[in-house]
Amino acid sequence: MKRLFITLGLSAMLWNASAQERTAPSYPLITHDPYFSIWSATDQVNKSPTRHWTGAEQSLTGIIKVDGVPYSFLGATSKPYTNVLPTSDDEDYRFSYTESAPAANWNSIDFKESGWRSGGAPFGDVVNGAGTAWTSKELWVRRTFELSNPALKDLTLKLNHDDNVEVFLNGDLIYSFIGWTSNRFSLIPLKDAVLKNLKKGKNVLAIHIKNTVGGAWLDAGLISTAVPVKQIAQAQQKGAKVTATQTSYEFKAGGVDLSLIFTSPLLMDDLNLISRPISYVTYRVKSNDKKQHEVDVLFNASTNIAVNTTGQRVKVTKANAKGLAVLKAGTVDQPVMKKSGDDLRIDWGYLYVAAPSATSTSQYVVPLKNAVNDFVKPNKAARQTAATGTKLSLSTQLSFGQVGNSVKEQYLMLGYDDLESVQYFGKNLKAYWNTNGDKSFESELISAADQYQQLIKRCNEFDASMYKTALAAGGEKYAKLCVLAYRQAISAHKLVKSPEGDLLFLSKENFSNGSINTVDITYPSAPLFLVYNPDLLKGMMNGIFYYSESGRWKKPFAAHDLGTYPLANGQTYGEDMPVEESGNMIILTAAIAKVEGNAEYAKKHWETLSIWADYLSKEGFDPANQLCTDDFAGHLARNTNLSAKAIVALGSYGMLAEQLGKTEIAEKYKNMAKEMAQKWIQMADAGDHFALTFDRKDTWSQKYNLVWDKVLNLDIFPKDVFQKEIKFYLNKQNAFGLPLDSRRTYTKSDWIVWTATLTDNRADFDQLVNPVYKYAIETEDRVPLSDWHETTNGKQSGFQARSVVGGYSMKLLDYRLNKR
Repeated sequence: MKRLFITLGLSAMLWNASAQERTAPSYPLITHDPYFSIWSATDQVNKSPTRHWTGAEQSLTGIIKVDGVPYSFLGATSKPYTNVLPTSDDEDYRFSYTESAPAANWNSIDFKESGWRSGGAPFGDVVNGAGTAWTSKELWVRRTFELSNPALKDLTLKLNHDDNVEVFLNGDLIYSFIGWTSNRFSLIPLKDAVLKNLKKGKNVLAIHIKNTVGGAWLDAGLISTAVPVKQIAQAQQKGAKVTATQTSYEFKAGGVDLSLIFTSPLLMDDLNLISRPISYVTYRVKSNDKKQHEVDVLFNASTNIAVNTTGQRVKVTKANAKGLAVLKAGTVDQPVMKKSGDDLRIDWGYLYVAAPSATSTSQYVVPLKNAVNDFVKPNKAARQTAATGTKLSLSTQLSFGQVGNSVKEQYLMLGYDDLESVQYFGKNLKAYWNTNGDKSFESELISAADQYQQLIKRCNEFDASMYKTALAAGGEKYAKLCVLAYRQAISAHKLVKSPEGDLLFLSKENFSNGSINTVDITYPSAPLFLVYNPDLLKGMMNGIFYYSESGRWKKPFAAHDLGTYPLANGQTYGEDMPVEESGNMIILTAAIAKVEGNAEYAKKHWETLSIWADYLSKEGFDPANQLCTDDFAGHLARNTNLSAKAIVALGSYGMLAEQLGKTEIAEKYKNMAKEMAQKWIQMADAGDHFALTFDRKDTWSQKYNLVWDKVLNLDIFPKDVFQKEIKFYLNKQNAFGLPLDSRRTYTKSDWIVWTATLTDNRADFDQLVNPVYKYAIETEDRVPLSDWHETTNGKQSGFQARSVVGGYSMKLLDYRLNKR
């Protein structure tokens, strides 16, 4: 990969000087894979707790002491509370329960629990960490408790349930809900009338829950607001900057300026580096008043980073790595790949916090709720280097000594060893960096420390190079979108090697359905990887080819997925997308050939590609009623954009045949594609545009699939087709972008960029892309980029943190291949 010269001017251009000016909907801090991915949802990083991309709290906090005065600069603590009736994440407790319908007064204080059993909470699947197995359809539970003083000022129900629930307090219904709570607690404030029903002495919380489908879970308690503690001052955030591999903040804390830099060195020309889940957190301090100041910095990492739910018990120990101080944390139970699905966090493997060992570095474990206070008012007797429990803090203290006008720098590392990464057709695979299982994570930490200066330099150079190239390709706002998408797109994958030795770069379909290696996720993600390392795109396709070529997938078109993350044992999506996925695989194979200048990858899979091309030649032009990648929009017959994909795929197959010297096949398919294109033009024509479906001239849609005809120079469709569509689109835009089609006003931002790449001038390109940037920096939804949003108000329609934002690089790909 070529690196462009870094200039001070470019660095200045990248800098965002205002702390209040939004740079991203959510800021990437630690980004490696679908399980190790931590973000900040506020423009000022010390205004909110940091979170996993799913929204679950995974706290990173930072405090700087300047001459003994503490200032908060990273993260925020959750609102403190007092347990009235603790849930399992705070302490062990038991329910009385029955699985048979009880008498009508079962929820009252005086009910006699004759024949009821006692079980430890939570209820659910024991494999998922439940204290008591629950496999029946319904469950009735009671939990009695004593109150010496029922005059509470407030009361909140703390509830994690799956599925439908009714909650009673002293016989009165206080809450009901149909549905489930995404593997985490919901906090439901209760009305004042509920407080009046509390009794001195005995009270009872009673719950009726039904499991309608899938998993089952129940964990419930009551909390009230704790007496507020005195808050420490916040450091003044002066600036924030997001580049391709780094997120940086600038602060003023009394007489000291602090720079905080998160670096996830995802450099795509280095597969070991892409795979190694270790990020750097760098601190640089200097005096801002020309005086000397004593400076100490505290970094806390919550053990919640290593659990799926906060009630799971974690063990923390010291680890040994030469030259480093290291703390290590993981669940006691270690349920390796026992869960698959979407809204999940990892609960196996180990979180590591490491820093160069020196007299200025100390590490210890304290309860998370005490971590800040322990630093402000040290209680060294309470500090430990090993502990077991829930919601603990891995704390690292860095002492800078006397700080003057010269910058002093220290760093630490945050890493995660998942032990086993994915299951691939029944075999557990380790991460690429440890394919053979002969490396230790401690040795990787040592290597990462040795490479620190070198990797920071490489990241700085790449960040500048990428921005400069994207700026030349599509302008400032486009370049900023590419930067925002970079780490998100990569870290929605896991890199492993198959038992056959093939690279596998397996995506997770985040907040969509949790599928692993979905072909119509690979398709929109592909441009970024085509630009920077097509081997990674092959890694996204190899498993699908293997699925067919091994005989496990027997249909004459490509599969939709390989399973549900992290289990890649075969398609689990309930319906095929035959034209969609076959077209995607052929087009992307052609794109790899175009970028690499040879068709060797196509040659390896020629028989499979030929089966899919034959299928498209028969079924692709006028598609039957079926789903396409925009499956959220529903089934559609005679979809002209899907037809365009099939046509471009057939032309792509012809291109590949030509590169492989298969002249007769090449002529057949290239001519077939051009003939179909002419027929398409006639059948889809709706006057000033082309219709959504062949049979409805009063409709329209983005024909984003046509972009490959232009980028790959296939010359299938006349250029005036692109021009006609673009002219029509420019009159259909809303404030936050061009709708996907005439059915609804929502859109897909990746497709907008593809559509914009069909333009033949910068003004039209900007007119289509700039509203996407407006969405990114103005949406109310502070989550990692959602690719599916409403064009009228900028609200997230669904999806977040998906790899498909790699599709923003389509214009960058066109620029690389065609210099336009």
